Parts: sequence; C-alpha cells; structure tokens
Amino acid sequence: MNQVVRYLTKSRFKLAAECPRKLYYTGKKDYLDRSLDDSFLAALAEGGYQVGELACLIHPGGIRVDDLDHQVALAKTAELLQQDEVTIFEAAIAAGNLFVRVDVLRKSGTRIEVIEVKAKSYNAKKDGDFKGAKGQLKSDFLPYLQDVAFQRYVAVAALPGHQVHAFLMLVDKEQSSTVDGLNQRFKVVVEGRRLKVQVTPGTTPESLGQCLLAKVPVDGQVDMILSSTLAVGPADLRPFRAAVDAFALAYSQDTPLLPLPSSACGGCQFKAPSWPLAEQPKSGFHECWSQAFNWGEPDFNGSTVLDLWNFHGKTQLIDQGVLKANQVTLDDLKFDGEEPGVDGMTRKHRQWYVCQPAWPGGGEYYFDGEGYLNARAGWKFPLHCIDFETSAVAIPFASGRHPYEITAFQFSHHVVHEDGRVEHRSEWLCAKPGVDPNIDFVRALRDALSNDDGTIFRWSAHENTVLNKLREELLASAAPPPDKDALVNFIESITSRSVAPKGKIDGSRTMVDLCDIAEKFYFHPSTKGSNSLKKVLPALMKSSIVLRETYGKATYGGKGVSLNFVEPIAWWQERDGQVMDPYALLPPVFDDVSRDETDAADEGLSEELKEGGAAMAAYARLQFEDLSDTRRASIESALLRYCELDTLAMVMAIQAWDHMAATSSRT
Repeated sequence: MNQVVRYLTKSRFKLAAECPRKLYYTGKKDYLDRSLDDSFLAALAEGGYQVGELACLIHPGGIRVDDLDHQVALAKTAELLQQDEVTIFEAAIAAGNLFVRVDVLRKSGTRIEVIEVKAKSYNAKKDGDFKGAKGQLKSDFLPYLQDVAFQRYVAVAALPGHQVHAFLMLVDKEQSSTVDGLNQRFKVVVEGRRLKVQVTPGTTPESLGQCLLAKVPVDGQVDMILSSTLAVGPADLRPFRAAVDAFALAYSQDTPLLPLPSSACGGCQFKAPSWPLAEQPKSGFHECWSQAFNWGEPDFNGSTVLDLWNFHGKTQLIDQGVLKANQVTLDDLKFDGEEPGVDGMTRKHRQWYVCQPAWPGGGEYYFDGEGYLNARAGWKFPLHCIDFETSAVAIPFASGRHPYEITAFQFSHHVVHEDGRVEHRSEWLCAKPGVDPNIDFVRALRDALSNDDGTIFRWSAHENTVLNKLREELLASAAPPPDKDALVNFIESITSRSVAPKGKIDGSRTMVDLCDIAEKFYFHPSTKGSNSLKKVLPALMKSSIVLRETYGKATYGGKGVSLNFVEPIAWWQERDGQVMDPYALLPPVFDDVSRDETDAADEGLSEELKEGGAAMAAYARLQFEDLSDTRRASIESALLRYCELDTLAMVMAIQAWDHMAATSSRT
C-alpha cells in the first residue's frame, strides 16, 4: 500500500507564512478552526467562485483538472503538459512534497504562465505594482503575492527546461460592465460543504462584454519574495527556500513548530474565546501561549494585550514580555492618564480602561452622563433608528456598473416616540435575482423618513458611506431615473460628505452616529474597548437596569410593535447566571451552516466587504442559488429579523443611556 504523502499545499504554505505553528493545527478535527478559507459563505459573499469561473471563460479552450485525488490530478496534468500549446484549469503540480493547484496555467512551447485568480479588487492607478512608497510590497496584497510566489517556485522545480512566469488576475475596478444581467450567468449549487458554479448555456467570451479582470505580471514581486526571508520560529528567519523546506518537513512529519506569538494571535482561527473544557475542541492559541510563556489556565483569566482596542503596539509589548493587560503602563500607551474632558473619552482612555478599571467614579462601568446629555440636547422626537444591509458584488448586475459597487438591498427602521413608545415602523428588502435594488432602496428610505423632521440615527459610518455612494451613482448615471434630483436632495439632507480640499458638508438633517456617542461616553470592560454594536448591546444588557425591566418579560412583538416577531419575545434573558447576548436568541440564518460559521462570516473578508458578512452571504445565496420558495422565504425571514434587532439594539442603547443619565450625570 502506498503511503499517503502529506503535501505542503499552497493553502498550507499560506498558513505557515502567517504563523508556522498553524501547520500543526490545520485539518485536525480535535482543534477548533474558525477559518472561512474553505467556506462557501465567504466565497459567496466575495463572489470568489463566480470570478474564478469568469477567469476560465476568458481563456476559451482550457481543460479542467478537477480530480480530488492528488495522484490522479498530477498524472492528468502531466499528460496535458505534453502538448505544445495548452491551457489548464486547476493544474496539479508537485515537486517533492510540495503541491499546488494552479488556477489557470498556460503553456506555449517552453513558456509557462502561472495565473492566480483572486476576487480582490485592483485599480491600476492606485495599486500599480503593489509596492509602497519605500519599495516594500503592500501588506494587503502580500498574501496573494506569496501565494503565487510559492506556485512559481514549485512549478520551476517541477518543470525544468521551462520559463515560468507569474501573474495575478484580479477584479479591475476601473472597468464597467457592458452587458446587463452578467452576474446572473453564474449560478451556484451547494453540495454539502462544496459549491459549484453553473454557467448559463451559450455564455461565450463575446457575450461577457468588457473584460472585468486584470491580468497583472508579478515576476518582479515574486523575485523579491523568493530572495527574502520567512519566520520559521522565534528569532528564526530563514531564506524563502529554506523556510519552505522547514514548513514541508514539519507538516510531513506532523511536528509542531515553535509558537511565534504576536498581535496576529488575536485573530487566530484556532483561538477559542476561553480555556476550552474537556468536551470542547482544543484551542491552538491556548496551547501556543502556554508553551511560549509557561502559562496555565488561570493566566488566561482577564484581558491580555491582544484585547487592547485599536492599539498598534501589541507585538512590541509581547516581545517585551508584557502579556496581560494589567501589566501595561501609561508609558506603554504614551498616555498621561488625564480624565476624559468635555468631548468625552479618547482612544487612549478606552485602551487604558481595558488595562486598569480606574475610570472616574469607579463602579462596574463608566458612563459620562453630562457629556451624553450635552450630545443629545439637539435631538428631536420622534427618533428614527436605521440600519442597512449591503453587498458589493464582484460581477455587476447591469451595464455601466463597476465591480464592487455598493448594492443596498435591505434596511430596518425603528421609531422612538416622545412618550417612550417604540415601534418597528418600516423595513425593506429586495433580494430578487438579477434585480438592482439601489434606486428603489433610496425611494423606500425617503418614504420612511419623510413624514416628520425627527432626528435620524445610525451606528458607525456605514449608512453614511452607503448613501454617499448611491448619490454618486445617481449623479454619474447615463440613464438616471426621472426623480434623480429628488433622491439626490434627500440623500444630501441626511448625510455628511467630504468636499475638496479638506472640507465637510452636513445635511440639514444629518444622521447622528450612536457609535460615536458610545465611543466618547460609555465604557464597559466586557467590550474590551470595542464600540461595535454587537459588543455594546450585550454590555448594556448587563449594566442597564431599565433594559432588564423593559425587556425581561416577553412583551416585545406583535402588531404595532414589531414587523417580524408575531409572538412576543423577552430580549433580556439569563442562562447559567450570565445575561445572554440578544443575537444568540435568534434562530440561525441558514439550516445547513453552523451558527459559529455564520457568526464568523465577517472575518477574513476583503476590505470591500467588512460590514455584515453573514447578511452578504445570505443575499448571495438568494441571488445565485436555485432555492425552493420555502427556503428562500426562510432566509429572507432571518434577514428581516436580524436587521430588526440591529435597529432595536440602537433603541435599547438610547433607552439605557437616557436612564443612566437621568440617575447620575457621572457614574
């Protein structure tokens, strides 16, 4: 019986380049792995599968090698490479115990092109040759360049006598679609944990219109990487080739390399939230830090330097042996320790409070009631809380649209009346396949908010950014709707926008950012300094008496209160002595994907898609899967419930802070 080779594949090389220790944890079922690299949710949200298929279509005549068995795939690829001219999709190449699948391999005589396809946006004017001002490779492109560098390295070793050249094929944001309905030519079929794209019959390179992908030569950048070093362990930098050999040997022998603790540990996919119990999957992070620092379970209680919000010196502190948050000094933060001023907390205040619970007034949390009341002095009833769900599809809906332009497909809208009454007044969702929802979205939002002049609230910059992009789209449209001016005026009235050179224009009814309120005036240690609504809401549930009293009984729901919760629900609940996160009370979005994976769907996505990864994945499934009416209705219902809770959470924040301010100006 032939022994199965434990190949160092390109995905495993990518892990090793991030952290050599990850090689030991990957693929082991007894270790927690929150990675979405192989998840169809992440690929759907980014459009990775469709971009991959589009890359194949623009290389007509290519032959696909889709055999899962490594040896069969290697044999088929070798046979195809006997041809003088050939294009191969998913070509399998091995050198020793190194193995790669090349997205697109083109052979012409002795010339080999290795093309790595990514659903990553590219702008030639902005991104150029992927180098920064000092000649260094840009960090946001470095993983992709390392990926194709590894592929070229293996191909050169496996194919002597050939000249191997490397390319990245990326989504070109400077191009625009010249055909309608392009994205609907790429439907998806989910088969267990695998996803396949079905291209509409009759789709040809000519029917695709303007090419939306840029093929960028990267031999120079690959040469830089191959002549540089990679970390194999602490204080162990080795030349690229030696590092690859070390990674391959460690993986083939299933031997763990030494831990390499850094700030990246905070986002490690093998990191459990806390020390795992006996029946839970192992946590690679806890194993690493236990080995590196001789820590035991008690050492992980409390915050570490990894929990410092928006602090860029974590790796330096770790290198200095400063590991626990309570070991951090004011000097480490370059902070004088002064109390918050009239403008509220700064970033350094929040970082320091994670390290030392020494905020003014003491207590369980910090709240600046006086600052909050000053901030809310201009608010006008009724109060409107809105939240958007958006996507940024790689392959546009319609002609004239650019890749990754914003698609606004949903909003939720809660109203707080002066007498305290709360109603989920309106919502909107359009996920019909192939329909561009943007114009109707703006119209529906205008109708929802135009009945009075009450203050409008958002959480963070997302809603403001989305509306400004929709304004730009309306202004640039070659075929604008007849109500373009009215829609533009509405957007301008409720947004802020930048103007040259460094100015800003606020609309007459500019939205108020509740995230900014939280950042300045409210700190709870359980948030670790974060101002994300998903972090602040559970903290408010723990700290607010009025939320416990208001939502501790099943009173939210029914006609006049909620548009989605027919049966009343209690949002304040305890389990095992802990106040539950209200989002955990919602049923999962998908019946075929675990809640953990759905909750993690924001992680690892590209910069265009940082907001609402799970919602984007749901929208993509509604767009590109052939779903039954029942399943489609189930996903849409879940989207509506989650978005409703987002705006209700904003209402809860206002209710909690109003009560805190009424009972004490400073707690």
